[in-house]
Amino acid sequence: MMLFDLPRFFVLSCLFVLGCCIGSFLNVCIHRFPSRSRLRDQLKSLNSHGSGCPKCAVAIRWYDNVPLFGWLLLRGRCRNCHLPISPRYPLVELLTGVLFVVLYQLEMPTDFWGPVDPGGLYTPDGPQNLTGFWPTPVWLHVRYALHIALVCCLIVATFIDLELWIIPDGSTVPMMGTALVVAAAFGQAWIVPVWFQDASVVSTLRTIAPDWMKPLLFSWDCLPFAITSPRWHGFLVSAVGLVVGGGVVWMVRLLGAWVLKREAMGFGDVVLMAMVGSVLGWQPVLVVFFLAPLLALSVAIVSLVLRRRDEIPYGPWLSLATLLLLLAWTRIWPYAERIFDMGPFVLLMGVFMFCMLFVSLHLMQILRRLLGLQPADSAAEPVDDGIPIIYPADRSDPMAGQWDRPLWPGQRAGQGLAGYSRWRHGRGD
Repeated sequence: MMLFDLPRFFVLSCLFVLGCCIGSFLNVCIHRFPSRSRLRDQLKSLNSHGSGCPKCAVAIRWYDNVPLFGWLLLRGRCRNCHLPISPRYPLVELLTGVLFVVLYQLEMPTDFWGPVDPGGLYTPDGPQNLTGFWPTPVWLHVRYALHIALVCCLIVATFIDLELWIIPDGSTVPMMGTALVVAAAFGQAWIVPVWFQDASVVSTLRTIAPDWMKPLLFSWDCLPFAITSPRWHGFLVSAVGLVVGGGVVWMVRLLGAWVLKREAMGFGDVVLMAMVGSVLGWQPVLVVFFLAPLLALSVAIVSLVLRRRDEIPYGPWLSLATLLLLLAWTRIWPYAERIFDMGPFVLLMGVFMFCMLFVSLHLMQILRRLLGLQPADSAAEPVDDGIPIIYPADRSDPMAGQWDRPLWPGQRAGQGLAGYSRWRHGRGD
């Protein structure tokens, strides 16, 4: 057995334990980030005080803080005051541990020192072509670490968005900076190059395209540039992915606000997609952008029919689409690759699709008027891109992320939180 070539079962077991421990830290992030508005304050809150019961303020003992087992031994209640502890805590720990194992199993070849198998995140133009730069186990594990860090950030953003409909910067911005640095330092943390195309497709399109379009249908083989300048290429993959991921959601946000006169997508979704793009690149992040609505459609319909609400938190579906892309890469990417093989024609397709979105939004408004429904722009308030509101007034909890203290009962009752406070703290104040 060669050095570092450990048994697979042992490696996966260690990763599961590590993932559960990191999941415990993610619970702290989920609990404390929403209580602060600025990124600096959110990061400082992680070390502001120890973990304790929000009702009796007794510090949690170390053996009660063991991932998974601590919650099970306590039977989901505080040892001192018997306040129910949310099952979200062991769920996040278990989910993180499982994803640590599953993602490693998918991304890593069975032979530690062997070639990259045509599975997992394999692509013909992938980083394995950069021979002599980093050994295969090194860049594979660096890329895995980057992807699992992205998954951890998505877990934090998802659980916060599900509860409060916000995505704090602490769950996204640090990951973006890390991705840019790692991509530039290692040069082999990408999945697909910054540009690729099928030369035969481009030549065919040039024969049928009008004269004004032919200069736009250029042909460029990016792989030689990636081999000679791997760090610059790695940085470009991350930077272009950041711009495209955040830019496409930002354009939808502006277009929706212009036509519907209300916020179509939150700014947190913009930053979330920028983070995903900085890690995966611009082609995969566009796949995530088109995959997320398919996942969210059924839930949006149920919410509209049962709850009479035409809004849902979109961040969890962007996160789920990202995770699905990583886990089902070998099944999803071959279909998407055929589109990106068209090269510059993809850019023209993007412009056409945004024009179609603009037209469809206007048609939807006309249809609402014809059906006698109230148009979205007549009931909505003007969109304000000024100071972001961290807590919507009808969903805020003044004690989120803080030690419990008595409050006038009318304060929570006026916000519709009296029942929640009695469930969480055992009393109505």
